[in-house]
Amino acid sequence: MTLASFTHVTPPLRLFHGPDSLKALPGELKRVGAQRAVLVCGSTLGRSPMLEKVQAAMGELWAGTFAGVQGHSPVDSVEAAAEELRRLQADAVVAVGGGSAIVTARAASILLAEGKPVSELCTTMDADGRMHSPRLLAPKLPQFVLPTTPTTAIVKAGSAVFDTGRGQRLAMYDPKTRAHCVIIEPDLIQSAPAGLVSSAGVNTLALTMEGLTSKVQNPLADAALMHALRLVVRHLPDARSQADAQGRAQLVLAAILSGQGTDHTSAGVTMVLGHAIGARHAVDNGIINAIVLPHVLRFNSEAAQQGMLKAAGALGLAPGATGATEAIIDAVTAVFDALDMPRSLRDVGLSQESLPEIAALAMQDWFLRGNPRPVTEAAELVGILEAAW
Repeated sequence: MTLASFTHVTPPLRLFHGPDSLKALPGELKRVGAQRAVLVCGSTLGRSPMLEKVQAAMGELWAGTFAGVQGHSPVDSVEAAAEELRRLQADAVVAVGGGSAIVTARAASILLAEGKPVSELCTTMDADGRMHSPRLLAPKLPQFVLPTTPTTAIVKAGSAVFDTGRGQRLAMYDPKTRAHCVIIEPDLIQSAPAGLVSSAGVNTLALTMEGLTSKVQNPLADAALMHALRLVVRHLPDARSQADAQGRAQLVLAAILSGQGTDHTSAGVTMVLGHAIGARHAVDNGIINAIVLPHVLRFNSEAAQQGMLKAAGALGLAPGATGATEAIIDAVTAVFDALDMPRSLRDVGLSQESLPEIAALAMQDWFLRGNPRPVTEAAELVGILEAAW
């Protein structure tokens, strides 16, 4: 047997977990020389005692707050955040909240440093279907992440923002915007509404499945992804309860493992369709993931048998190779049912007539390249969407 070739480079991460974890924040800010750290969050959190708690922990290092984060990180809100970072002379960013807050903080830091519009900084596709990601060389503000939901955005280097005028998702990639420090604090993770926890947790589950079944295989990433899958399936049905700090913390750890693992593998059609549908139709990506994942697993089944067996093993299933896919679908569907997730695209307001346009948009998504079964034309995605409709 030929020895497989692969590379595994793990970015540094300082993580603090538990009731006293917030006490680490000022020291971590001082480690990078920060004196004017700016909080970035949404309007609801901006009015809550939770933000006051974070601000108090920062003490004299707090320079101000941008509380204008919006769902799916629209470009105009990111531009507003960048302007506020400039006005406050920020030398570090503290993102408090879910995926949109974390992505907005990263993307705003990119705009501030690079001094160009998103359209000149994002990944583009040429006429031959090849993706090009510009190198973003300017130094970036250090990022500190205090999550409230189990989002894989916590440890990622990509920042996808939404151009509402053109209805396009624009992705910027810069490893210098990875979190310097992550703090998992009980009051913060208990503050999120059940629906946001459910959606983010399902997104973690779906991304983990796509990482395990990706055409890119990495044994060290498999370890992280398999344990992430165990954690999310075990804790997601019960962690909607705001009293379950332990379960919610386990989901955040699962999201971190999934985010790190998929840095070394890839994603696929489930993520692609979530991106294509979510912001344009005002539906959380996790809800779309729950609807389409079973159909994507069937679509990929033959091309992803090795990954299916790994996922089945993580879930404690023991089917033969040919039965792994359906056993996995049954297991994840049981989780979705426990969360009362919609079962079809029509249930979230999509018309059947919109499916070809969604498929055409999805064909431009970078993540499509990692799908285990090659997707060469939009008609294949229409087939998946029709099954999910």
